[in-house]
Amino acid sequence: MSSTQTSSEHATRVPSAGMVDMKLEVVVIPVSDIDRAKRFYGNLGWRLDADFAFDNGFRVVQFTPPGSACSVQFGANITSAVPGSAESLYLVVSDIDAACNDLAAGGADVSDVFHAGTPGAQFRRDGANGRVRGPAPDRASYRSFATFSDPDGNRFLLQEITTRLPGRGLGDDVVTLTELLREAEEHHGNYERTAPKHHWSGWYAAYIIARQRGRTAEDAASDAAVHMAGVRR
Repeated sequence: MSSTQTSSEHATRVPSAGMVDMKLEVVVIPVSDIDRAKRFYGNLGWRLDADFAFDNGFRVVQFTPPGSACSVQFGANITSAVPGSAESLYLVVSDIDAACNDLAAGGADVSDVFHAGTPGAQFRRDGANGRVRGPAPDRASYRSFATFSDPDGNRFLLQEITTRLPGRGLGDDVVTLTELLREAEEHHGNYERTAPKHHWSGWYAAYIIARQRGRTAEDAASDAAVHMAGVRR
């Protein structure tokens, strides 16, 4: 099967508006020395959420990066993975230079900022093949990277995102939210011409949620109309 066929097939498998949200909130990373890892992540300025130890030897430590909805956990008897085997844990940042400076100030050995000269170069652990030093020439969103590892070798990949693609989440990106609201306004205008009297906020909310779940603009407008029909019952 060609890559075009595969992409097309996957593109049709979008979540329905009625699916239950499934939020990835914790990633487990394997470490060999819990207290050393705790010092490392604490020095980075990440928030310590928990450090629970039990009589049977189980211990779990959780940290959350600044502004992140997802945390990392490590500890004793929490995973059978080899310490240091976690690869390319994404840390998305709006300013990669500032993020690298913050991490370095906390004691992390951060790579130079780079962009991929060949597809997938950002994922190669050796860092020598296919990477081009410096940010992407046009400073395009999604294309500038840096890496660092914890003391065990669990590797994090920083990616600079300044403008998100539609349906990839709002975050704190004012430009993206503004564009999405304008898009919603345009589609709501088409709906409003024939719809019964209603408040725009319900339609907008349903539309934006649908877009964040990966629906196309047209399907999101349809979902919003269905939502409003249910509200009026």
